[in-house]
Formats: sequence, structure tokens, C-alpha cells
Amino acid sequence: MESKRLQLLEEEDKQGKKIARLGFNASSLLQKSKLGFLNVTSYCRLAHELRVSCMQRKKVQIQSSDPSALASDRFNLILADTNSDRLFTVNDVKVGGSKYGIINLHGLKTPTLRVHMHENLYFTNRKVNAVSWASLNHLDSHILLCLMGIAETPGCATLLPASLFVSSHPAGDRPGMLCSFRIPGAWSCAWSLNIQANNCFSTGLSRRVLVTSVVTGHRQSFGTSSDVLAQQFAITAPLLFNGCRSGEIFAIDLRCRNQGKGWKATHLFHDSAVTSVQILQEEQCLMASDMAGTIKLWDLRTTKCIRQYEGHVNEYAHLPLHVHEEEGIVVAVGQDCYTRIWSLHDAQLLRTIPSPHPTSKADIPSVAFSSRLGGFRGAPGLLMAIRQDLYCFSYS
Repeated sequence: MESKRLQLLEEEDKQGKKIARLGFNASSLLQKSKLGFLNVTSYCRLAHELRVSCMQRKKVQIQSSDPSALASDRFNLILADTNSDRLFTVNDVKVGGSKYGIINLHGLKTPTLRVHMHENLYFTNRKVNAVSWASLNHLDSHILLCLMGIAETPGCATLLPASLFVSSHPAGDRPGMLCSFRIPGAWSCAWSLNIQANNCFSTGLSRRVLVTSVVTGHRQSFGTSSDVLAQQFAITAPLLFNGCRSGEIFAIDLRCRNQGKGWKATHLFHDSAVTSVQILQEEQCLMASDMAGTIKLWDLRTTKCIRQYEGHVNEYAHLPLHVHEEEGIVVAVGQDCYTRIWSLHDAQLLRTIPSPHPTSKADIPSVAFSSRLGGFRGAPGLLMAIRQDLYCFSYS
């Protein structure tokens, strides 16, 4: 496996890569388009796929007020906000525990690729089970963290203001309050942008789903038959989708204010524990991945699988799935530490990216893909965090 990884890394560094689908390079693709062998739609899609296959790996320089910590603290996960201006990071501290930071991506421009890490002294020795950006005061004003309990300290869900990580606050954006909710044993969490559950978040527990109002503290509890490992709110439809350890995917109708009959709106089934659910923009399809390495696209109207994405590797890890409709791709990191990119439209595997470090259970990369890395004027690209390093794969 290690010799295969090194060979792939060597191939990654070579120029003039060909498109994964047809063996085209840029000049032959353009020539076939001029000769009329490709229509406009096919040309645009293949040109985009060629850009994906030609992304080059470059190391990002991270600046911080504590450079020594950057050299020792390992990335556990990264999570981009809605506009891809910032990355929330969870780092494993050498002495034990976790530390949180926010990386400002505005400096992510070639050729320098230099970003700044805003840190905070707030850290915990408890495992972080789930993370989500939360829009309480404004878009992505907070970070929602689900922390495991330890010894006599119960588990909790914490809303951490993003303003705590920035030394100089913008006008009108005062440092927010940190608030915690005693919720033991949460496996997953999601923030609601749905009007039916305004200023609410959900947590997936062992055989239970809790929907909590941040303003009033009121909770709705929904009993389930299995642990809930993945969650996402729909924005238009009043639904909360949940993926379970049993392989079941179901939706909760947020208009049902109690556990009476009728609150389960959709039923889908995988053969293994569901680790990620992603609702597509039109809210007519849902994509899910599981611990058997299966990735499926489901039609929510017919409750049938319409596409399956082959090649993902997973046996027991809780791995996320990234869907980017604007770019037409699906991104997932496998337990074998390879990052794979598929075409959303026809499930063609476009790119397999080896890890820059030797494969290890403790070194599964965490990635973030965006059409606009660094904000509105940014370029499409992939960010990969592994060990103490951050890499950027940007479009040529």
C-alpha cells in the first residue's frame, strides 16, 4: 500500500495529466469541440472535469501568534463556513485534549498561499463528536460542538461564538456569550435554517433525537430504534433528515410538536451504519454514505436509489461526505486515507488523491471543497488538513 501511495504521489507531480473519463488532454478536448463531436453541455462538463484532474497540491503557510503550537498540534478536523471565508479547526493538543481555532482564508491566493490562524484559550480534554456552523446572531456567527462526557462530567452541546477567536471585532459585532446545553452522548448535530425550527439545533443521541431551541431552551424528543450518527435540516421543506447506525434514514416532520403518530416522513435503508446525509439544493434528492463504503443518491419522491458512487473505502470510521452541486462533484476521504472525487451527474470517478503522509488510522485527512475558497472572489479548490499541515489543491 505504501509503494502504491508513493507511486501515485509521483504521478500527481507530473504535468499534462489526462482527463479520467476519456483520455483527453486540454488540446484534444478543444479540437473535438471545434469539430462538432461534443455539444456545449458535454464540452463544459468535460472541461470542468479536466480542471479537477489537473489540480496541483501546494502547501499552505499558516501564520499564528503561537508558532510552536502549530508545529506540535495535529489537525483533527476542518470545517468551512457557508461563504468559505473561514475554516473552523479542531486540533489534538500534545499534552492531551483538544484546541479550537479559526483560519481566515482571505490570504489564500497564489503564489504565496498564506493564511492566519486565530486561536482561543478555550479548549477541552473531551472528545469532539460532531461540529456544525450555527447562524444565531447572523450567518455562521457561532460553532455548535457536541462533546463527549468524561468521568463525572456529562456530555454537552456548546455554542461557541466565532467572535471569541478574533482579537479585533468588526463594528457592531460584540463578543458573544458561550452557552452549553446538558445533552449526554450526542453522536451528531445540525443547525436549523428552517423557519419551522428557527434558532434551533438538533442532536442525534442513542435511540433519540433532540430538537432544542437556543432562545427558550424548549426541547422536543423523538424516540428512534438506533443511534443517530448523521443529521441535516432541509431549508424549504419542514424536515430533519437522520442517518442511523442500523442503516435506516428517516425524516422528522418538524410540524409535529410531539411524539404522536405521523412524525416520520421518509424511510430509506442502507445495509450498514449511515455516517453522512446531504440534501441536494432542490430537496428532491438526498445523498448518503455508510460504514460499508457505499455512497448512494436517493430520489426522495420515489424513495429509490438512482445512482451509486463506487470506490469509497470504509469499514468502521465516522467519515463525512461533501457534495458540491455548483461544481458538479462529490468528495469523500476513505479509511485508506485516499481522497476521491466523483462526477455528481453520472458517478464517474474523476480523481483519486493519495495522502501526502503514510497511511495510518490516526492520519485520515480532513478536507473542505469550495467553489470560492477565501470568499466571493476566491477560486475553486480543495483544502486538505493532515497532521500539522494544510494543503491546497486549486484549479489551474
